[in-house]
Amino acid sequence: MSPTAAEGADHVLLHTEGRAGYVTLNRPRALNALTHAMALRIDAALTAWEHDPAVAAVVLRGAGERGLCAGGDIRSIHEDARSGSTASADFWRDEYRLNARIARYPKPYVALMDGIVMGGGVGISAHGSVRIVTERSRVAMPETGIGFVPDVGGTYLLTLAPGELGTHLALTGTPVDAADALLCGLADHFVPAALLPQLATDLAHTDVHEVLERYVVPAPGGVLRARREWIDHCYAADTVEEILDRLRASGAPEAKEAADLLLTKSPTALKVTLAALRRARTLGPLERVLEQEYRVSCAALSSPDLVEGIRAQVIDKDRAPRWSPASLAEVGAADVARFFAPLGERELRLAVTDSPQEVPW
Repeated sequence: MSPTAAEGADHVLLHTEGRAGYVTLNRPRALNALTHAMALRIDAALTAWEHDPAVAAVVLRGAGERGLCAGGDIRSIHEDARSGSTASADFWRDEYRLNARIARYPKPYVALMDGIVMGGGVGISAHGSVRIVTERSRVAMPETGIGFVPDVGGTYLLTLAPGELGTHLALTGTPVDAADALLCGLADHFVPAALLPQLATDLAHTDVHEVLERYVVPAPGGVLRARREWIDHCYAADTVEEILDRLRASGAPEAKEAADLLLTKSPTALKVTLAALRRARTLGPLERVLEQEYRVSCAALSSPDLVEGIRAQVIDKDRAPRWSPASLAEVGAADVARFFAPLGERELRLAVTDSPQEVPW
């Protein structure tokens, strides 16, 4: 039986104050990892507030000091992949619908992307119209490290990043700080973490644009801009094997580190991720990309690497996954193509109801 929005009540706290509706992810011990019930509860709140004239803006934040959201509940996905359950596919269907809804929400959707924001956490924040990062932000799509592929619209967002920065982040899963999140288009504004509570309070009484003017300052840090030359050259290659060759030959120490990191990831996930990114560039709006990601995610449920990757990283924590196939050379075109095969009646179909919101904040 599918979960209901009410079942996520303890893990998603909702309240309104003044002109704002507040969504607080409340699983701090699990880094606010997203469950199906939580996604449904957020969606129900967005429905109610969209039609409530008293609510002028929505604010998303995470409980605790460690982060907004570390992603989906991958322990549950591990169990589903082992047992052959379709529960994760049902979750993704509703989660991706929520991602698309956030991207087209008619009111300002303010995501406080403080601390760790990964995987599913990116999906419920980086599609918003006002995305705020701090000096503690670490934003990533780390799926290839668990034998999975960036989803929740991640392949859409990363294809919009300058040059090949998105390909680098998708394949390596490297977390970025605030400055690099801004450079890659994953965030809009930098605000010091200590000021977020007051910013959130001010949104209850003041227009979003006016509040941002009080708090936004230039972001410190960032390393990707200085690495654009080798990143753009190496990741423009047509295959993962050629990307590795270019990284090794570039001469930049950071490029060699990236090559070494890629060799720790699932070979299948790397090839499927590269194919998904390249295909996403031609698909058009976010909804079409989410539909492709749904096909890929459902196919991954029957992939041995997803079970093994989660086992190694989260269950046994030995950090020594045994990928199957174990090498890039063993992953053929047919192995990649099966991830994009049509699902028939199980396809995710998302309506593109209007153009993306153009917002001044």
